[in-house]
Amino acid sequence: MKTTDLARVRATLWAAADELRANSKLTPGQYRDPVLGLVFLAYAESRFEAVRGEVEAGASARNPVTIADYKAKSVLYVPDEARLSSLVDLPEGEDVGKATDQAIKSIEEANPELKDILPRGYQKLERSTLIELLRLFAPLPTQLEGDAFGFIYEDFLSNFAAQEGRGAESTSRRTPSSASSLRS
Repeated sequence: MKTTDLARVRATLWAAADELRANSKLTPGQYRDPVLGLVFLAYAESRFEAVRGEVEAGASARNPVTIADYKAKSVLYVPDEARLSSLVDLPEGEDVGKATDQAIKSIEEANPELKDILPRGYQKLERSTLIELLRLFAPLPTQLEGDAFGFIYEDFLSNFAAQEGRGAESTSRRTPSSASSLRS
């Protein structure tokens, strides 16, 4: 992917995700972890799918594919239910927040080194916001590769930090007397 294409993808993703946040009741701080978790799921699925054919080609009835085969390729094992593509394809009435939290739990169970590291709380997001986020990020595993995910992740981190900083700055502007009382 060309740098200009990547820059466009990064800007488009941020604008769309930020628009969803702006239309929700969430602060940037409340929204950051779930969004970064979805970027992580897209990255994990992309890496998994990149080696899946090779790993499965080496399997046989006597030597089936195991999680260790993926780890030997320096890839996290991503169970079916933990893939963004599976989450997007859930039936209409399904509890998407619960399924996304379960996806995170499934990845942690398959990859114990991630236990209690990945974000949770997708059930707290508005259903419509989560569905749109899933749709936004679901195509990434087929559109991006390698460092592109890192760049997007870094962009999102810096954009969230900037928004959170602006929020703190505007709060401190509204209450100058509280700042002076702290010095007393």
